[in-house]
Amino acid sequence: MMQRVFLGRLLSLGVVSCFTLAIMVLPARAADRANIEAFLTTTGFDVAIESIALSAESAPEMLGLDASDFGIEWKRVSEEVFDPAMMRERAMDILEETLEDDLLDHVAAFYASPLGAELVAAENDSHMADEDHKREAGKALVAEMVVDGAGRIDLLERMNHAIDPNDVGPRAAQEIQIRFLLAASYAGVIELRMDEAGLRAALKESEGALRRDMAASALVSAAYTYRAFSDEDIRTYAEALEDPRMQTVYELMNAVHYDIMINRFEALAGRMGDLSPGEEL
Repeated sequence: MMQRVFLGRLLSLGVVSCFTLAIMVLPARAADRANIEAFLTTTGFDVAIESIALSAESAPEMLGLDASDFGIEWKRVSEEVFDPAMMRERAMDILEETLEDDLLDHVAAFYASPLGAELVAAENDSHMADEDHKREAGKALVAEMVVDGAGRIDLLERMNHAIDPNDVGPRAAQEIQIRFLLAASYAGVIELRMDEAGLRAALKESEGALRRDMAASALVSAAYTYRAFSDEDIRTYAEALEDPRMQTVYELMNAVHYDIMINRFEALAGRMGDLSPGEEL
């Protein structure tokens, strides 16, 4: 299904947390830009933002098309739309207005610790790893855990839950998909056979399966990403993520992540309209 093709790329980016695109309440004292820039590097959020560009690979498949349908200009256009420097600037603009100094300091202190720095390095590597290799290696690790009957799966699931305690990641992923499909339709890239309400209703019907798929994929991704860490390290990380201050910052960072993805996919749809004839979907 094209839905799962696209969502597979989203899942691999580790984007599984709270979805809030309207960031309107400004804190009493937002962090300055220099601190925000250091925060991005310390936490690895800069690499997470850069890795959004990898999701462009799945964009044509999401529309039932192939990258070759858009000709030799496809690579250039997708790289322009998902320019890492531009996405980083957009992230900094939002965080500069919304991230409070005390929250920034708390999260940065954890990721600047020896364990935190090792976690960031592993997460950065995982963001950019070959997707097929990561998926197959992660599945093998999970299978071993099941056979061994170890409690490591529980620890990884606890960590994933701490990142998205309300399990709203699937709704966010669906929203990105809907906005991209609609933008592609408006640009003449595809012709939708249903209106927006019908599209949302159709995706809503598969939300339960999507949630199960995302949970399974998140476990596989975590098994691969944190394969070199001990159970105690993962427990420590889960406890750190469960801190309300950490959860508040993760909610904000993921909101920024989703904001950039929607913004860029809508922009990509517009550019795709200049490269291809319309197709019915």
